[in-house]
Formats: sequence, structure tokens, C-alpha cells
Amino acid sequence: MLRIGVISDTHGLLRPQIEQRLAGVAHIVHAGDIGRPDVIAGLRRIAPVTAIRGNVDTGPWAENYSDSQTVRLGGHSIYVLHDVRELQFDPVLCGIDVVISGHSHRPRIETVGGVLYLNPGSAGPRRFNLPITLATLDLTASGIRPLIHDIVGAS
Repeated sequence: MLRIGVISDTHGLLRPQIEQRLAGVAHIVHAGDIGRPDVIAGLRRIAPVTAIRGNVDTGPWAENYSDSQTVRLGGHSIYVLHDVRELQFDPVLCGIDVVISGHSHRPRIETVGGVLYLNPGSAGPRRFNLPITLATLDLTASGIRPLIHDIVGAS
């Protein structure tokens, strides 16, 4: 089994609770709205990171990140983009197992046509009454198990 940490919409904030929750993961996927490059540096102290830029990621540092990326982890093909509404192809036809997105700040786990759509929610500053969350993905040869985690003590 391979455990992947999935995070999005940090908006420049890497909470200590996030680092604790992601301890021990084999890889981290950040689905954009990083906010500041030191967020990725902090995540890289935990595990290797695949990250894409979101709509708030501007400036010279953000040019190092693409708008989307496909990564293969644990035998599964994972497509990462910030806003799922900008998905411009059929993941089923392209052999994608998981689509990871952010942007809405709303956690979501949904399977459509055999493809898992995962939005880990927002791990950054609280917005409205939305929870502070991240996700993990357990990848095995027999399947994928997503789980949303509330970040206790986050305000």
C-alpha cells in the first residue's frame, strides 16, 4: 500500500496540524492556490511533492508550476488541476484513475464512470463556515481508498 497526502488551497499557510497529519505519507499532491513557495518547501520536508498552480499563484515563483499535471503513483494514473470545471478531456478515455482538484474549498469524494474525483477541501485560512481539511489516498493494486480529514484545532 502507498499512502498519498492530498492538499489544496493553503493560500500561504502551512499549519503544524497539517504537517502532523501528513507525517509518514509517501508522496504529497498539492492541487493549487499554494500562496507562497515556502509552503511547498515545508511539504517537501515530509515527502516528495507534486504541485500545480492555482488562480492565486502569481509572480515569478509560480512560473515553476504548471496548470495541471499527470502523475503515476502506486500503479494508478492521477491527474491534478486546480478547478475541476476546467477539465477538458474525458478521464475514462485517457486512462486516468483519479482526478484531484481544489479551488472550491469544499471537500468532495465522488466516483463517476470508474474515475475517482477528489477535492481535499481547503487547508488554508478559514473561509466562510467551510471546514479546514485535507485528504489521504491509500493506493493498492486492488483499489484506491480516499479519506477526508478534518484538521482539529484549526481556526
